[in-house]
Amino acid sequence: MQQFQESVYDLIVQTSTVLPADVRRAINRAKEKENAGTRAALAVSTISDNITMAEEQLSPICQDTGMPTFIIHCPAGANQLEMTRQIQAAIVQATKDGKLRPNAVDSITGTNSGDNLGEGTPVIHYEQWEREEIEIKLILKGGGCENKNIQYSLPAELEGLGKAGRDLDGIRKCILHAVYQAQGQGCGAGFIGVGIGGDRTTGYELAKKQLFRKVDDVNPHPDLQKLEDYVMETADQLGIGTMGFGGESTLLGCKIGAMHRLPASFFVSVAYNCWAYRRQGVTLDAKTGAIQEWLYEQGTAQKMTDPEMNDVHEPDTEQRREFKLQTPLSEEDVRQLKVGDVVLLSGPMYTGRDALHKYLVDHDAPVDLNGSVIYHCGPVMMQEDDKWIVKAAGPTTSIREEPYQGEIMKKFGIRAVIGKGGMGPKTLAALQEHGGVYLNAIGGAAQYYAKTIQGVHGVDFMEFGIPEAMWHLEVEGFAAIVTMDAHGNSLHAEVEKDSLARLAKFKDPVF
Repeated sequence: MQQFQESVYDLIVQTSTVLPADVRRAINRAKEKENAGTRAALAVSTISDNITMAEEQLSPICQDTGMPTFIIHCPAGANQLEMTRQIQAAIVQATKDGKLRPNAVDSITGTNSGDNLGEGTPVIHYEQWEREEIEIKLILKGGGCENKNIQYSLPAELEGLGKAGRDLDGIRKCILHAVYQAQGQGCGAGFIGVGIGGDRTTGYELAKKQLFRKVDDVNPHPDLQKLEDYVMETADQLGIGTMGFGGESTLLGCKIGAMHRLPASFFVSVAYNCWAYRRQGVTLDAKTGAIQEWLYEQGTAQKMTDPEMNDVHEPDTEQRREFKLQTPLSEEDVRQLKVGDVVLLSGPMYTGRDALHKYLVDHDAPVDLNGSVIYHCGPVMMQEDDKWIVKAAGPTTSIREEPYQGEIMKKFGIRAVIGKGGMGPKTLAALQEHGGVYLNAIGGAAQYYAKTIQGVHGVDFMEFGIPEAMWHLEVEGFAAIVTMDAHGNSLHAEVEKDSLARLAKFKDPVF
């Protein structure tokens, strides 16, 4: 199969950079629901712009390209060892070309392999079938939404919903709770795959396989179809909204599958996927490896700039102020900000993720961070003519830094943190005491934010790997929304409290 590796490479690039049309239609429906002028409407509009930019530039939609997961159907006698070697070669090339971020980290040493290869990655599932062609499906599911996967063992007591038994209604409660617990940390509005039954491993596998279904398909099992329809009608009523900002669109798709289980076990497994629903597939000629057909409708069939989808509602009553600030920031700059304000930052900014935060607790910083801004971001970077170029640079989920953030801000005089999904009470207290602010960028909008980065002035801790290194960036007009301020206010806490109250309204049996 002379063309097999090339075909896999093309599949990787298409999956990373172009959303299929069924996903775009779902996002446009969300865009239509949100009230114009609200934070949620601003977020979904930014998402739409980012999708278009990624396709035009053939660059990653989101900087977190996840762990590549392939499901391959092949005829008996196909050389799976050779296919695996060529898939690995295609992965290495796509990483080198900036279509994938190097994401393979040794769990013991913390070392990044740099080429997305390592023990257990990429994930490849082979299944034989009686057809002559080869089918390859690929999903790129980022770590932020992967962390919001959840598995329930029934019977269970669920927050806001009470007892969930071993029946269809108990499953219903688990799914609603799964949507509630994701909040804005999984880059909503999102899609979910649900696996009912199996054991702990196969339940999660079944849930993730549901994400390969088409958004607008119909479940052949009548009870599961009814449950899917119910979840789609109900989830938006939780009021979590795009990015967890509150709003009208919380869930874009729900797909449910079931398998047999042991008498003692009843698992409900939920795989949460962000709006950047990157999955694609191809059929290949088994002799040549050439692509015969793309399995999901190409993205350009549904443009994201459809004027009929914009501003269909009257402006909401949300009050929003806008501030243009130059870094480094003063305490006075920060204390004037309130939840809901839009901030446009220009000047130096530093990236910092898990490895850096852990390091800074016990060590000095390599640069003066007084008044600085830390961006929770693991960018896709490429070196061109001895210069680093930012290929994708959206925010990562901030809550992972909750054990460190407040302490580090006070220790080094950091005034602002940018990320997605918000942070907890420990950080909120530190913001109030120290004079700091949390700015929520739009999760997954990697091209939108890369455009604001005017240059890379340096990098520290490359030994942590490209995503975890401390990149010295120069930004202009970097836009984010204040969601935690220096006055003790948190939009995330408000939305979570409100959505929990709404969740409780669905406590009574339905099925």
